[in-house]
Amino acid sequence: MILERPPEALTEGLASGLQRPALEELEVQYAAYRRRQARGLVRLLPREAIRPLYRRALEEDPGSEASSDPLGALLRYCERLLPLPPFDTWREDVRLHATAHLQDLEDSADAPTAEAPTTVEARRFAFEGDPWVAHLRSYRDGPTWRGYISFEDAEARRVHRTTLIFRESHPVDMRERFLGFDVAALQAFLRSALP
Repeated sequence: MILERPPEALTEGLASGLQRPALEELEVQYAAYRRRQARGLVRLLPREAIRPLYRRALEEDPGSEASSDPLGALLRYCERLLPLPPFDTWREDVRLHATAHLQDLEDSADAPTAEAPTTVEARRFAFEGDPWVAHLRSYRDGPTWRGYISFEDAEARRVHRTTLIFRESHPVDMRERFLGFDVAALQAFLRSALP
C-alpha cells in the first residue's frame, strides 16, 4: 500500500537512528493527553462537586457548545484549570520518558483506534543504499494492542506498510519488540511491503 505523507513528517533526531512522530501527530497526542488529565480530575471529584464545576465552565464560556456537549465543555474547563505543561515541555518529556507515556495511553479512553492509529516509535535505517524510516503504528483493539510497520522513503516520501504484525497486551511490549528488530529484520519487512 502506498500513501502520501507531507514533507514535515520527518522530524529531528534522524542522526541517532530513531525518529519521532510528525509534529501534526504529536499535537493530536498532546490534545488527547490533556483530555485524559481532565477526565482524571473529574473522576477524582466527589459527585456533588461536578454540577458546580460545570456551572463555572458555563459562566466562563457562555457561548460554548455546552448544551450539545456538556461533558466536552466540562473537560475543556478542567483542562484550563489544571497546571498542564505546554506542548514543547510535554513533547520533550515524551522523548525522555516514552514508556511512561505509553502506560498512560494504555489506561486512556482516548487510546488510538484502527481508524486513527498512533506512531509509538520510529527508526531510521538504510535499504539498498537509500534512507528509510520505519514507523511502528499501533491502536487498541479491546484489551489487545495491534500494530504494523509503516515504511517511509525518506527522499521520495512514499509510504508502504505491512499488514498487522503485532499483537500485544501492552503498547510498551510492542515498542520493545519493534526496537529489538535488527536492520536485517526491518529490511525484510520492507521487502514484504513493497509492491
